[in-house]
Amino acid sequence: MQPAGHQVTWDEFRVAFRAHYLPPSLIELKQREFRALRQGDMSVLEYVEAFIRLSQYSPGDVDTDPRRATRLLDGFDPTLLTHLGRSYDSFTQLVDAAIDMEDRLSRAHEDQRKKRIASTPPSGSSQRQRVVHRPPPHMYYIDMPHHQEQPSGTQQQPSPCDVPPHPPTSRPPVTRGIGHPCTTCGHTSRTCRTPQKTQGAVPLSEGKKPTPKMGQLQYSQLEQVPESEPVLAGTFLVNTNPTVVLFDLGASFTFISEAYALKQGYDIIELKQDYHITAAGSAIITNHMVRDLCLQVGREKLFINSLALPQLGIDIILGMNWLKQHNAKIDVGSKTVQLCSSSGTDVVIHVPLHKNMLHMVNVVDAQGDAQALAKLPVVCDYPDVFPEELPGLPPDRDVEFRIDLVPGTAPVSRRPYRMAPDELRELKVQLQEQLDKGFIRPSSSPWGCPALFVEKKDQGGKRLCVDYRPLNAVTIKNKYPLPHIDILFDQLAGAKVFSKIDLRSGYYQIKIREEDIPKTAFSTRYGLYEYLVMSFGLTNAPAFFMYMMNSVFMNELDKFVVVFIDDILIYSKSEKEHEEHLKIVLTRLREHKLYAKFSKCAFWLKEVSFLGHILSEKGVAVDPRKVKDVLNWKQPETVTEIRSFLGLAGYYRRFIKDFSKTAKPMTSLTKKNAKYLWSSNCEEAFQTLKKLLTSAPVLAQPDVTKPFDVYCDASGNGLGCVLMQEGRVIAYASRQLRKHEANYPTHDLELAAVVHALKIWRHYLLSNTCHIYTDHKSLKYILTQPELNMRQRRWLELIKDYDLEIHYHPGKANVVADALSRKAHCNFIEARCPLFKNRLVVPKDMELRKKILDEAHTSLFTMHPGSNKMYQDLKQKFWWTRMKREIAKYVSECDICQRVKADHLKPAGMLQPLAVPAWKWEDVHMDFIVGLPRTQKGYDSIWVIIDRFTKLAHFIPVKTIYHAKTYAELYIARIVSLHGVPLTITSDRGSLFVSHFWEQLQHALGTKLIHSSAYHPQTSGQVERVNQILEDMLRACAMTYSTKWDECLPLAEFAYNNSYQKSLEMAPFEALYGKRCRTPLNWSEPGERVTFGPDLVTQAEAQVKMIHNNLKRAQSRQKSYSDKRRRPLVFEEGDHVYLRVSPIKGVHRFGVKGKLAPRYVGPFKITERCGSVAYRLELPPHLAAVHDVFHVSQLKKCLRVPEEEIDTSQIQIEPDLTYEEHPIKILDQKQRATRRRAINFYKVQWSNHSEEEATWEQEEFLRTKYPGFLPSTSS
Repeated sequence: MQPAGHQVTWDEFRVAFRAHYLPPSLIELKQREFRALRQGDMSVLEYVEAFIRLSQYSPGDVDTDPRRATRLLDGFDPTLLTHLGRSYDSFTQLVDAAIDMEDRLSRAHEDQRKKRIASTPPSGSSQRQRVVHRPPPHMYYIDMPHHQEQPSGTQQQPSPCDVPPHPPTSRPPVTRGIGHPCTTCGHTSRTCRTPQKTQGAVPLSEGKKPTPKMGQLQYSQLEQVPESEPVLAGTFLVNTNPTVVLFDLGASFTFISEAYALKQGYDIIELKQDYHITAAGSAIITNHMVRDLCLQVGREKLFINSLALPQLGIDIILGMNWLKQHNAKIDVGSKTVQLCSSSGTDVVIHVPLHKNMLHMVNVVDAQGDAQALAKLPVVCDYPDVFPEELPGLPPDRDVEFRIDLVPGTAPVSRRPYRMAPDELRELKVQLQEQLDKGFIRPSSSPWGCPALFVEKKDQGGKRLCVDYRPLNAVTIKNKYPLPHIDILFDQLAGAKVFSKIDLRSGYYQIKIREEDIPKTAFSTRYGLYEYLVMSFGLTNAPAFFMYMMNSVFMNELDKFVVVFIDDILIYSKSEKEHEEHLKIVLTRLREHKLYAKFSKCAFWLKEVSFLGHILSEKGVAVDPRKVKDVLNWKQPETVTEIRSFLGLAGYYRRFIKDFSKTAKPMTSLTKKNAKYLWSSNCEEAFQTLKKLLTSAPVLAQPDVTKPFDVYCDASGNGLGCVLMQEGRVIAYASRQLRKHEANYPTHDLELAAVVHALKIWRHYLLSNTCHIYTDHKSLKYILTQPELNMRQRRWLELIKDYDLEIHYHPGKANVVADALSRKAHCNFIEARCPLFKNRLVVPKDMELRKKILDEAHTSLFTMHPGSNKMYQDLKQKFWWTRMKREIAKYVSECDICQRVKADHLKPAGMLQPLAVPAWKWEDVHMDFIVGLPRTQKGYDSIWVIIDRFTKLAHFIPVKTIYHAKTYAELYIARIVSLHGVPLTITSDRGSLFVSHFWEQLQHALGTKLIHSSAYHPQTSGQVERVNQILEDMLRACAMTYSTKWDECLPLAEFAYNNSYQKSLEMAPFEALYGKRCRTPLNWSEPGERVTFGPDLVTQAEAQVKMIHNNLKRAQSRQKSYSDKRRRPLVFEEGDHVYLRVSPIKGVHRFGVKGKLAPRYVGPFKITERCGSVAYRLELPPHLAAVHDVFHVSQLKKCLRVPEEEIDTSQIQIEPDLTYEEHPIKILDQKQRATRRRAINFYKVQWSNHSEEEATWEQEEFLRTKYPGFLPSTSS
């Protein structure tokens, strides 16, 4: 609670608000998120906004403007950072510069894109592969002889990278593509006599950028290929995987299919420069390479480095660079390829030509889609279905898109979003294009939603969209169902030939009902417009488009057509059948005036990518391109990120065996009120799912005319089942047990797995015969069992609907389903060892037990845990008698733990107050207050002298340059002349008080010197307390009166000596002189009496006696309070102890690293007990300058003296038990340029630290603090 009238500042309110409403775990999470923040795909403004928002949770990281700017700069995109540089000391300056640089780079990129588009036919901009298939009368299949077993022996070392170096002044290399175009029939492109154009692979980072005619890399069958054709291909072992390899004399470089490389798990590395692969006008940009693939040829191994190309229709193409490297000789007549290995051995490969080669590589000229379309069977008859642009507004149809609103809804309008300059320019262009096409028109509607841009996936441009969320919120939802992906693929059983068609701007081919057009209005910087055609972002658009497409293809669905919104898949069992199916589909599109985008279509395929899957005759597989990003998925840091990852993984769960079981550690974090703690189990599940997604198997398509096999199993972790047909897997399924199911008996749990399989695959099994296999034998008789519980009766009613037979399948044979439901726990290797409560019993072998304890305590994976933690860890797997006691003893005797771990105990040593003096100024305390601002008179310290009996103090201003003689003169003049010679002087071990001159002076005066024990200022606790009071008085005086401290010092002495002391129950002045001092604030004492003669002596004696009693009572009270917070600690002579040390306070150059020094040194032997709480130690020679008597609070008992001697001479410990760091070596040097000057920085290694702990220091600091360390600079 704040006092009344206190005005709370903003900082106070913010601290209190966060402490009350934000839990520490959330703040810690936000701090980790802030420290990991990088720009990534965000714009500069988005990145800065996120930076400012998250930096509020970590103010210590951005406490100054330069640190704030540096932290922001470190997170920028590397490309942007290269152009920005790093000389920014102002956060605002950096943000302005980054926004300006991003705008300039964006404009430059846009100008390049427009130039590229202007020099390229619009239809040729897409680089997607199209496989062209024309049924020829003769087809060739190139086979290899049977593979020989891989022999043992020395392997050929990988050859260096095949990418040739390019000097900056030389012409970049030219890599020709694969073949060249020819439209004349009767021969192939390789035997064509038409002159070839020059094509190549040119690094985009060097020289002038090539501007080849854009084209498409395609694959087609060749008609009437002569046997002299110099194209040979076969199946080889590459990295022990069967791989189709093509020897291509027309390609001057070696290529690998990116999809194939991902499927095999090869490492795809990123090159520093892009390569522009051109082939007869077709252009593909790549900077990916796969290195050191091992090609097995007989007993020889040849290594391949190849560029990775997307959608390459053959696994590997060996080009001229590889063939030349191996001195290849191709004899087409004898169908042989002769290669020379690095060992000099000639390898001859016989490649016989057959008549079944479907995928021969050829490049079709890409002068435009029209020429390519003209070469496709069937498709060439429908050029009007593939226009370059939509012809305008769509025709009137039987149905139009409508927007039905919730009754009573008022129009909603939102102001436009702010856009970047390049976005505003693009907005103008696209608005004008859509106005010209008639898709939009100016509007005066009361509705209005803001427009925005989204990135196009295929061309990299921007698509104009509208944020229709306000409109969608009041729209009645269309419940027309979208088809389930698995149901769509179930229709493909037996299909061998595929084609896919993608509609051109599909939404724009549907009109909006006239009265609903005003509702689509959208606001922009340049006015209000409304759509006449269906727009992206409308909530009912996907459902309505699906309804329209199903209406168009109603008679063909589930026969040979699959439709998902604007994607159409045609599948057939033969090429002849496919020809008829294509005609029907294209005719439907022509009749309904629906238009497709030719560059995004593909025909006559044996394998097709559709909706994130690869479809082929073999079945369904995961598209490796769709899960490529999974490998680079960062560790989730929030529940939302976990859900995102599991959402992607769950889309392909039918391909993943044991999905639910594997994901269980992650899904448990998404439960309500679950604490987010990313454990090792979560990390293992995360990495396993990533691996399974990128290596998922090919699943067979179900044939509903044949029976199914279902394998089921259950365990305490979950249910698992596998659907199979004719020995091939159709799908996997699994789920975790629900909370109540964990209590089921084994019989019911196994039956639950069967019921689970029947429910999820009901559409397959309900009308077909199925065989259920389980490893629980009693389920075989469930249908004839006379007595059933209520749960079994309910499930039996469901089972009776199916035509099934239940078979017993032993668990060892039922390995697939068994793995789905069980988790492998690797506890112990099976051995003949005794167990106690499932823990390994350790025999009474002290050497063995010590090895176990050493591994559990000193390993890098444990790092010296405490005894309780160590016991809890070990007892999970081991047991022996008195185990906990032995662990506690082991940890307590660990030398490292004793020297580095802090004591969480009360301070050692009970309070031992000094004896109360008998008379005034017989016992005094002395100390210095140093480090004060230097005054005009040169004073920078105060000599504080206190009488222990009356507590009267004298504050004498001094200079640190005074010699002992000067201090002696002041002592005589200010103390001895006023109060006489004291009997004892108590002080610390300062340089003056232990000097020879001072000791001789006091010896001559008859005064005994008492010094405190080493590094224990509490001995002079009274003078330390007076020092604190005096410093506070001087601070208050300086703030109130703005005077110099030496001018206030006499008055401070007067004020202190006349202030009430509780231990005396009077002021020090009164205790000394027997009466109160007159002050300017009180000129006379009421009732003041003057005492003379014997009464004065009697009164003085009574006062001294009273003071003596008061001091004893105060000491007793202080000891009682202090001992409650202390603990007694006693050592014996001969004991070994550790001595506490610490770095010099205020030395902050090392940050965290300076704190890694040991807390204790030693151990040292106790030679003598000095009093009740001090001990004399036997110190080594290099610590001779340190006083050897220490208070017990500075010592810690050594429970076991280490066998090896600990070398403490490496640390130069000062007499006050501190040690100072100093630079010893320069490791590196750099210079940072600012606007005004250049600042030199040196990487310095410090004493007592390794090179890894080196720090960067400014030259000015090093020359000032450590003159002579840096070499002198020449003028």
